[in-house]
Amino acid sequence: MSTPSKHPLRPLHRPKLLERVRALVAALPETSEKLAWGGPTFRVGKAQNMFAMFLDDHHGDGRIAIWCKAPEGVQELLVEAEPERFFRPPYVGPNGWIGVRLDGAEVDWEEIADFLSDAWRMTAAKKLVAAHAAPQAAAPPVSRRPGKAPPKSPAKPKVRRVARPRGV
Repeated sequence: MSTPSKHPLRPLHRPKLLERVRALVAALPETSEKLAWGGPTFRVGKAQNMFAMFLDDHHGDGRIAIWCKAPEGVQELLVEAEPERFFRPPYVGPNGWIGVRLDGAEVDWEEIADFLSDAWRMTAAKKLVAAHAAPQAAAPPVSRRPGKAPPKSPAKPKVRRVARPRGV
């Protein structure tokens, strides 16, 4: 039997927002959700490193938001540019995390997906990030003259192994 959490899930004011965030996180590889501090946190990999949190009226602040890791300097730029949408969250804000409000008039869910994806990439193991990087398609060779086939790549030269005499 599991023991009850010291911090049970707080009642949600707008549960559909959490469902949208969960769907975006689920699209990222090797993610999981863990209840911590009374709200859902999102983690990656075997080490369960946290990259984002969903908060609904955290300590009565009146906001529904995600907090997520952000590249250095992004927090300051966003908070300065749009303080009604972005904020420096308590506890993790000094580490560069960004608070993004979800309770505004219109939420740009593509932007939210980008924030979560960036946070995931910053937190996931390098091998995991590399394994799930967007494949870059090789451009087909371009013909130098109209109507002509593209040039063939030069054949690799054959390398002959020469046996070395013993004792040398």
